[in-house]
Amino acid sequence: MGCSWNFDPSGRFASVHLGQEYRFQARAYRSATLHRGGVLLGVDLARKSGKRGPLAPSFLMASPSPTKGKTVKKYLSLALGVVTLAATLVVADISTAAPQAASTSCKSGALSTVKSGIITVGTDDPAYGPWFDNNTPSNGKGFESAIAFAVAKQLGYPASKVKWVKAPFNTVIQPGKKSFDFDINEVSITAERKKAVDFSSGYYDVAQALITTKTSKIAGAKTIADLKSAKIGAAVGTTSYSTITGVIKPTAGPAVFDNNDIAKQSLVNGQIDGLVVDLPTAFYIRDAELKNGLIVGQFAPKSGGEQFGLVLSKGSPLTACVTKAVDALRGNGSLKTITAKWLSGTVGAPVLK
Repeated sequence: MGCSWNFDPSGRFASVHLGQEYRFQARAYRSATLHRGGVLLGVDLARKSGKRGPLAPSFLMASPSPTKGKTVKKYLSLALGVVTLAATLVVADISTAAPQAASTSCKSGALSTVKSGIITVGTDDPAYGPWFDNNTPSNGKGFESAIAFAVAKQLGYPASKVKWVKAPFNTVIQPGKKSFDFDINEVSITAERKKAVDFSSGYYDVAQALITTKTSKIAGAKTIADLKSAKIGAAVGTTSYSTITGVIKPTAGPAVFDNNDIAKQSLVNGQIDGLVVDLPTAFYIRDAELKNGLIVGQFAPKSGGEQFGLVLSKGSPLTACVTKAVDALRGNGSLKTITAKWLSGTVGAPVLK
């Protein structure tokens, strides 16, 4: 049985293909020992020279590794039959212990969750309308609260088995272990974010919009060019911020805020001329939080469209199941029904070009 190796540019890490891919360290091109879960599988594979290329299975004597810079010159090669047997045993061991994500079955109400028997959902604090109601995600009111409970139900967890935890937006999209099974907080799916976290399929198609006050100098703006001299703000780490830097491109640098509450207050105080948020939030702020709010307009959707997705830890065993749940809600019409109930009044803003 053959085995092929691929080294990264540093030469210190390699992928070995023995039925499945496992990564481990190959120190100074000399040797590597295949482990899984801290258990030695029993076969050492060594590099025969300092050149890049295929490696042959070899049996390494139990002796200290050569010092750095020296070339390994002597290997005791196994007989073909022994090599084949050893490689076969390794493949057998690996195949019976495939990564969890690959073998996960979406068993109703019995997934590998943060807390057994409970689905834990994260979102920011405060939780804004129309996505949530009265800053209480657990009440099932508001678009995203309703979506979260619908996804949980699809996974086999009734409302009584759903726990909510606070998760600041800018920490959710960073790599690392999460305190939730999935997060819902108007997080747009982007290629850059996918490097750090997993996403479900999209549950909402997004448009960005610009909100201001009726007394602002940009209240009468009709085009993007009319915004060039404006001071415009957005929450940190959001696609709203990216809309300022990549679409509006004002002469003055964008104002960055920890959250929309702070940004909105800066708009009220006249410290910024306008605030970029997603379109439903723009309608909510205009109608519920500003006395003389005005939506200047929305921006044309990006090629391929922008979507909100549920966020999971990178490599989460739940990603496939959560995506399947979202797809099921889209397929059976539940997403459309929930959208109509909670976001029906968030359409109609002119497009700024």
